[in-house]
Amino acid sequence: MAANFWTSSHFKQLMDQEEVDVVHSPDKEKGITLEDFKIIKMHMANYIWKLAQQVKVRQRVVATAVTYMRRVYTRKSMTEYDPRLVAPTCLYLASKAEESTVQARLLVFYIKKINTDEKYRYEIKDLLEMEMKVLEALDYYLVVYHPYRALSQLLQDAGMTDMTHLSWGLVNDTYKMDLILIYPPYMIALACIYIASVLKEKDTTAWFEELRVDMNVVKNISMEILDFYDNYKTINEERTNAALNKLALKPSLVKLE
Repeated sequence: MAANFWTSSHFKQLMDQEEVDVVHSPDKEKGITLEDFKIIKMHMANYIWKLAQQVKVRQRVVATAVTYMRRVYTRKSMTEYDPRLVAPTCLYLASKAEESTVQARLLVFYIKKINTDEKYRYEIKDLLEMEMKVLEALDYYLVVYHPYRALSQLLQDAGMTDMTHLSWGLVNDTYKMDLILIYPPYMIALACIYIASVLKEKDTTAWFEELRVDMNVVKNISMEILDFYDNYKTINEERTNAALNKLALKPSLVKLE
């Protein structure tokens, strides 16, 4: 791992929102809109989480897997890289990158166990073949920095460890968005602390001033998170199915809670 975030491949690969919100031509030809694009990625983030629960890996592995999946689709189309195979492959790859390896056969077992559609019950060879494609799409850069560590350190510094549970849950939800591809992890952590402090009616103005961070960025991230809760917190099954149908993928792959 790089000595710090600022010298890492993660930092060098940060993108603007406009670069992330690009629907590739093959997907556009199938009628996939930006809204569809976001919904499918959100659905697949939930699918990764569901699989991760079965194979019992740490939250960090899930976060890395979702980051890989989102990064793949900044470069490749869903038409070419079937998200129903990319999602579990990213979990498999992340488990190795985070030194919490899950055997491919175990992952395939649970893919088959929780999926109802025979057509999308992948085999080990499918997973291994897609692993090479995902690695190539990621340019073999596998190090991902997450907000969790910064969150714990910042809450301790602020004397607000009582907000750990709420803030941690907010960070978890940011992986249903593309924030990890756009902002430094510590800024995402600060935005989650800011939201938590507002919800808990704690005055953190002086503490944020001492940090000398750009509060405009913190508030912008916070607004994106709150907008997510207003519009996307519960994925509408009908909207998800409609988006998946455009890719000619059966929507009944997995029942997500």
